[in-house]
Parts: sequence; structure tokens; C-alpha cells
Amino acid sequence: MKEALVVIDMQNDFIDGSLGTEEAQKILPFVIEKINAFSGDLYYTRDTHSQDYLNTLEGKKLPVVHCIKDSFGWEIQKDVWQAGAAKNPVIIDKPTFASAQLAQALAKKQYDCITLIGLCTDICVISNALSIKALLWQTPIVVDSLCCAGVTPQSHQQALNAMAMCQIDIA
Repeated sequence: MKEALVVIDMQNDFIDGSLGTEEAQKILPFVIEKINAFSGDLYYTRDTHSQDYLNTLEGKKLPVVHCIKDSFGWEIQKDVWQAGAAKNPVIIDKPTFASAQLAQALAKKQYDCITLIGLCTDICVISNALSIKALLWQTPIVVDSLCCAGVTPQSHQQALNAMAMCQIDIA
């Protein structure tokens, strides 16, 4: 079976940086274990902003500077990166929540199953899961809930429920 694992935005700023949470820190061991055990194709996404972030629409709605390209906060957390570095991961920088480039890259490979993990369940994970599902509606999409964290535990659960309603499998 041809599988892909997509690690969404496991970046320093979302773990213990400007938008970090205790929930994000708690999933680190599960994310690392999942990457280590996975033998299919690996993808990492990076939320990527420029110095003028606060002047963007997103910056006006979420006025917290984060994931500025080439900053420490933008980097994938070191242990998460180490877990997958030898697996030749595809890295996709994205300027917003979902990535059309990611969905298109996955579509070209014709996977039998695509699993998503990472941050934040209620923003970027759900956005990418639904984007991928729209393009690959016949491909099973799985979100591993133990390897995801939302802005709050409540919004994490709401996002999982919404994805389940859209026929995304929640593990």
C-alpha cells in the first residue's frame, strides 16, 4: 500500500514560541514516534510569513508575529525534523492555512492512504485535510488525533468532529 504522512506545521513558534501551547508540547513524543515508525512518503509543511506579516489579512486578524521565514520560530522543531530527515521528506512552505501545492503534490503520487498530524488541528490541519479531501475524494484521509493539538482542547475536538462529518477518518 502506497502511503503518505503529512506533518503539518510542527514549528517552534507553534510549540513553545509566540503561539505555543502546552497541548502542542504534549504531542511531541507521539509525533516523533509516528514519524519514526512510518515507512511511506513523508511531507512537512511550514507556515511561512514575511516581515510584513502584520500588514497581511491574516496578520490583521491574528496580530501575533510568527513563523517569519528563516527565523528560529519558523524552523521545524529539531526532534521532529531529526525523526524524518533521513527519509528524504518533501518540504512545502505555505503562506496560509491550507496548501494547494500540498494537495496537488499528493494527487500526483496517487496514494492509497494519506495521514495528517501536527498543528493546529482547528486551523491548519483541518484546512489541509479538507483541501486534500476535495481534490482526492476517493482517497482515505486519516487524522491521528493523538498527534495533533488545537489552539484549545475544545477547538481541537470541534475540528476532529467537523472532519469526521466530512468523511475524514479520525484515529
